[in-house]
Amino acid sequence: MANDLGVSAPRVATARSGFFEFVRKRAGISGLFVVLLLLAVTASLISDAFLNPFNLVNVLRQVALYGIVSIGLTFVILTAGIDLSVGSIVAVISVLTATMLNAGVPIPMVVLAGLGLGLMFGLINGVGITLVRIPPFIMTLGTMVMLRGLALTLADGRPIDVASTAADFSWIGRGSALGLPIAVWIFIVVALVSLFVLRFTPFGRNVYAVGSNAEAAHLSGINVELTKIGVYSLSGFLAALTALIFVSRLTVGEPTAGTGLELEAIAIAVIGGTSLFGGQGGIVGTAIGACILAILANIMNLVGISPFTQQIVKGAIIIIAVSMEVFRRRR
Repeated sequence: MANDLGVSAPRVATARSGFFEFVRKRAGISGLFVVLLLLAVTASLISDAFLNPFNLVNVLRQVALYGIVSIGLTFVILTAGIDLSVGSIVAVISVLTATMLNAGVPIPMVVLAGLGLGLMFGLINGVGITLVRIPPFIMTLGTMVMLRGLALTLADGRPIDVASTAADFSWIGRGSALGLPIAVWIFIVVALVSLFVLRFTPFGRNVYAVGSNAEAAHLSGINVELTKIGVYSLSGFLAALTALIFVSRLTVGEPTAGTGLELEAIAIAVIGGTSLFGGQGGIVGTAIGACILAILANIMNLVGISPFTQQIVKGAIIIIAVSMEVFRRRR
């Protein structure tokens, strides 16, 4: 039956549900902005050092390093997967990058080799999960341990100094353009490209479909295996990009680099609204989540909270964020 406006009742219900869903999603992003603003104001009140330009630049660099890896994790988590190997990928690429620089390999070749290896490690994860049917947690846990061991073996457990051979390469991590660090510009480009891919490409739609219901996605003609291989490969690629920035900034290949980075990235994605159950979330939320976690870490550093205590706080954030998601799904 049509109503007075000539619109059938089911269509009115659909329009209303679509409207409220739109408002709910926007409110989530708006809420993240409010939290970010409150954190920034709180930081400025707690310590005058927070608004120091040097400190703000450091916060932005942290946002970039956290954010690039977290974007890769966002793609993975959207498919209801997990990638625990990103920190170890950062470590092994850092060591290999430093080794190549000290061997005199041209910088463009170093960059290409590093990104290619990261892509390969991600591809291995994806193939193991989709073709061998190893659960994502177990597969990426295994590669996490193996790659960390590889990094320590190649570096003999010691940092590899490249300060004398990577003067031009250090521009990536230490340079700036238009008032912002190069690393931040790289993060912005990665975020914008990822946002476009998720929203406007078939691959992006497939990612959401697989995370929402992999079986239904398969029945609708989506290549679920290829989509999963794609997101894990992307995660490895972005972890390698983070490693290149890390080495260029610190001019050292550190085999312990990226320790705990996978937890940071997961926390950022979850804070940003990406559901660990898959199919919900996005790049904007992840970018804001990176800012929130970086500012929170900066506040704790400024007030002298122990790094060990900071791990407790970050772990609690993950539990709280996931708990809220579970309660929301039960409603």
